[in-house]
Amino acid sequence: MKTNTLFQPTPSPYRSDLARPQQLVSASSLASLLAASHGAWRVLEVGTGAPADYLRGHIPRAGYLDTAELECAPLWNKVDDDALLACLLAHGIGHDTTVVLYSRNLVAAARAAHLMLYAGVGDVRLLDGGFTLWEQGGYPLERGAARPVLAASEFGLPFPACPHYLIDTAQARSLLAAPAGVLASIRTYEEFTGQTSGYCYITARGEIAGARWGHAGAAGDVNSMSDFHQADGSMKPACEIAALWARAGIRPDRDVAFYCGTGWRASLAFFYAWLMGWERISVYDGGWYEWSRDSSNPVVNGYNASLIPTAGL
Repeated sequence: MKTNTLFQPTPSPYRSDLARPQQLVSASSLASLLAASHGAWRVLEVGTGAPADYLRGHIPRAGYLDTAELECAPLWNKVDDDALLACLLAHGIGHDTTVVLYSRNLVAAARAAHLMLYAGVGDVRLLDGGFTLWEQGGYPLERGAARPVLAASEFGLPFPACPHYLIDTAQARSLLAAPAGVLASIRTYEEFTGQTSGYCYITARGEIAGARWGHAGAAGDVNSMSDFHQADGSMKPACEIAALWARAGIRPDRDVAFYCGTGWRASLAFFYAWLMGWERISVYDGGWYEWSRDSSNPVVNGYNASLIPTAGL
């Protein structure tokens, strides 16, 4: 893999807690890059539907990636590998392209980041705090449609290069039965305890039997990951996230698959664990939506709240 020497920002001191600090980009580092160079890198805003907000103002030189290019109905699992490959090539991305992702809803960018790592893109980076911190920092914006991009002719590696980063329902069942296996539910307390499904299009309430609660965010908000973020929306110190998970038996010495309703929040948990150097990790793409549609899958409704660690909530 060739090394991109154009984008080597110095991580903020507080990010020295990460095994992969360069993959979490501060707004100031990204601004320095944009001011200094052009090179073999792509900045992409990840959104859903008509990009009205993007057109009104986005990070300069950023392209636009719609999540509809990455996942599809009815379950909103990832598109097939041929379609994912075509998407990446169309956006000018090969295995050795540096890709910086951001969004106005951080879990959307995380969804793209996880699938790019699954594909085998070797240098995937996430803007810490997303568009919100960029805008609040007073950094420049660009208006209008995305600039044309030259499509990549080939990916450069067998595709996908990291299939172990994603598991299906059969693999999720096997993981539950494995002594070192953990299914980590990245859902709100209300979802985990069966008080709500969390989604207008998911009717089933409950949780995968044997799952461990990995936290998420604010009640009633399936886009919130506030349990993992500082007040300004940036990632909490790794030790705080690791401690939150450890209380539920979610540890780096186990085989951990993160899931949520349809994959977005789980992708951010995966990315943060990956930043922290966890290697035995994946995302269960189908999540609660797919699991709950099969009556043969064991479900628990109404976890005993007294058994769920609450310290740090």
